[in-house]
Amino acid sequence: MSSSHQGPCIVYMAPLESNGEGDIWFKVYEEGWNKNTKKWCTNKVIDNNGKLDITIPKGIPDGDYLVRTELIALHQAKQVGGAQLYPNCVVITVTGGTGTVLPESYAIPGIYKSKDKGILYDRGADPSTYVIPGPPLFTGSSSSKSNTTSSTQKMLAAMLNTHLSSIKAQDIELSTIDIATFGANVNGLIIYKNMTDDAEFMSINHITNGLYKVIADYYPIVVGRPSIGKNRKGVIVVDLDNLCMPDIAELSVKLPAEHFFETCNYKNGDMATFSRDHSAAIVRLICFKDSPYIVLYISLPHVIFDGTAIAAFLNNWAECTRNLNNPDHKLKYPPVNDCKVVKDYFDTVTAIEPPHTKHFKDLGAKSLVKVPSSVIAALLLAAPDIPAFEEQHLLHFTAEKLEQLRQDVDKAQTTNLALAAVLTKTILQANIQMFNSMPTWSYVMFPYDCHHHTEVPMTYSGNLSFSAIAPLESQTVLDGSYKEIAQAIKEHCSKVSSEYAKSLIYTVKNEIGILFQAGISLCNLPDMSYVGLTNLCYMSLYSIDFGYGGPKILSNGYFIHEGMQRIYSNKQDGSIDLFMNVKDDLFEYLKKSDKLLKYADIIF
Repeated sequence: MSSSHQGPCIVYMAPLESNGEGDIWFKVYEEGWNKNTKKWCTNKVIDNNGKLDITIPKGIPDGDYLVRTELIALHQAKQVGGAQLYPNCVVITVTGGTGTVLPESYAIPGIYKSKDKGILYDRGADPSTYVIPGPPLFTGSSSSKSNTTSSTQKMLAAMLNTHLSSIKAQDIELSTIDIATFGANVNGLIIYKNMTDDAEFMSINHITNGLYKVIADYYPIVVGRPSIGKNRKGVIVVDLDNLCMPDIAELSVKLPAEHFFETCNYKNGDMATFSRDHSAAIVRLICFKDSPYIVLYISLPHVIFDGTAIAAFLNNWAECTRNLNNPDHKLKYPPVNDCKVVKDYFDTVTAIEPPHTKHFKDLGAKSLVKVPSSVIAALLLAAPDIPAFEEQHLLHFTAEKLEQLRQDVDKAQTTNLALAAVLTKTILQANIQMFNSMPTWSYVMFPYDCHHHTEVPMTYSGNLSFSAIAPLESQTVLDGSYKEIAQAIKEHCSKVSSEYAKSLIYTVKNEIGILFQAGISLCNLPDMSYVGLTNLCYMSLYSIDFGYGGPKILSNGYFIHEGMQRIYSNKQDGSIDLFMNVKDDLFEYLKKSDKLLKYADIIF
């Protein structure tokens, strides 16, 4: 390594039998800038002919381990993605260890984010202030948190076995729409407030028992694993010897609740790590020191639920939890899990191609690849999971300012359309400033839930969401009034129908290249601008009552991708919160928009 490649040295270990997969890596050594020698650890390695001597902590159990060493070069770390990591791996055997429980462990990759302190770093700064990135260092004895987590997991495992003994082995067929969005994740926060000082308020035992019961009795798909079944169909296999267990833990946060929310710290650390074929729920119950708030974090890998179905799942989970003492209780509105009800309905519908399908077909005319329909399911199910977009921002609109926006744009339009018009033009202008170029197209996307536009039962638990997309020429958006933009969006996005939905199903089955073309177009780049707007059925989410009353605050994310804007009613004051998934650099330009700031307050 060149002497110019200066930075920290870090060493991790993991049990050999893990093959390095999952939450199994723990840090046993770290060294950055040495105040005594005035050198970085990498210089120490270079001076010692490439060797680094470390002492393995005594508190590690005996056994065979993978050892991962990392040298991080910081000479280009001033830019995002500039830090250079040089890992190496060896196998060792530990003897004489005093530990019986593994230290708190983490998944690699997943321990670093591109903007973490210590990864994004200006080497011109005072090196004594450098913060070594990654999880905490294990120094000797197993932490109390690890032991607590271990005992909690044992309790949860026993509870799980009790409920899951009733599950039947089965293959659950996925619909065409399920596999079209496979790989995306549904996650977010539901925030409760303990108004009674009840020590058992939202206890992990209570919440987990209800989750296992609703999975075992009504949603076995949640603990299955994706595969290809008969006739090359996508299926979730519920194999009793290979269930994909829910990942549940209780976290105690030292930060004040308000700071935790506003700095989005729930995205880092222990919140969620997925293995490739993970179909189980990830749940974190988060409590705060000296705070009445309890946060329920839920993440479901793969969009096998749409907005209506996820709200139903959460409410059914809550209903089961409220009735744990009644073994004979049955859900008031049990889910319909058979996607045959979707096929039967659409067999009666004649497809009509929506305008945006032709647009993407023409756009990719020279590059669209013809994929045999027999391999579509395998292709989509094999795609890597799409990570949730982490650069999020929150704008707050009072009810009065929101109505003023609608009146200013076009009082004949809905609030959603008026807001979409303002965002479409504002984001386009920010794009032009950031990239110093004019995008050819500005896309506006509204997902719509076909539960409300078809005769498929409202209790159908699968995905029944489609997208209405307005492809607008950017120059027209730039030159047009907000009223004209709102009208153009309405012409494209208000025409939702079963006939359009049937056409989109046909597209996935027979012209998958159009779906891929749309996927690469719906983002903010020099040659395209994008706004996606979605709002969930708030009232059904506010009814999620585990026996202590409904939530006070919602932040339940759905399709957390770049460009998506999610609208939530604010129960506290009747206003709305707009969660914007846009890159930090782009948001800096948005913050300068007089039009947007006329109506909204920036929270973070």
